Amino acid sequence: MGAWIMAGITFREAARKKVLWTALLAGAGFLLVFGIGLHFQEGDFRNSSVPPFLRYQVISAMLMIGLYTVDLLAVVMTTLTSVDTIAGEITSGTIHAIATKPMDRWQILIGKWLGFVAMAGVYVGLMFGGTIAEGYYIGGVMAQHPLRGGLLVFLECVVALSVTFMFGTWFSTLTSGVITLGLLGVAFLGGWLEQMSGFTEGSRLAMVGIISSLIMPSEAVWRRAAFEMESPLSGSLQFSPFSDISIPSGAMIGYACIYMIIALGIAVYHFRERDL
Repeated sequence: MGAWIMAGITFREAARKKVLWTALLAGAGFLLVFGIGLHFQEGDFRNSSVPPFLRYQVISAMLMIGLYTVDLLAVVMTTLTSVDTIAGEITSGTIHAIATKPMDRWQILIGKWLGFVAMAGVYVGLMFGGTIAEGYYIGGVMAQHPLRGGLLVFLECVVALSVTFMFGTWFSTLTSGVITLGLLGVAFLGGWLEQMSGFTEGSRLAMVGIISSLIMPSEAVWRRAAFEMESPLSGSLQFSPFSDISIPSGAMIGYACIYMIIALGIAVYHFRERDL
């Protein structure tokens, strides 16, 4: 019960943060620009002799690029809004006002984590749903499995959140934020290196990508989401940025879930044992 109470408090506190409203404003700006771009592209196709099949593939590719942008916005927003919740409160001493109450420390941390999980879910739902809706109503295209894709993007955010909490129990706000964003950058680079290995069939390059995914599985989760949502033709094109050169398996998604649980477990353990 204490964890759920803390989750509600954390959700309301997060909703008042300027960085969240900035992320929402950036998201609204993205949806506006993306919708205008789709509208103009659709108008150009109507005034040309482009075959309907090719038109559909181009608009589908635009939708995937839009969803990729949503994924990046959601992960960065989750990290930046949550990075101060543990590390910052420990540094400032405000955590003492909560930790002295008749509530176990694990309830405090899990409650805060649940509050940010809910916030990430709302943000992903709004941004993901808005992008899918614009693709359908303006461009006339639909992702193959939007629900699977959306849930995988949400999982990626929760993984980033758990890692942020873990480092927040060890380091300061700035340090934990830099480490988390650095790991996300490593995962991003490794994912693209693994994709590029398909062009040259280089096993060493693919190994670098796999190791990066094991260190931080966020990009692997997104590539699985892209595979679930893209059209079969787009996935088969070797020059597409979302081509099916290297598809993370279901085992990698399971690994990401275990990775998330371990990171959260370490955060709970260290928060319970450390001096506040």
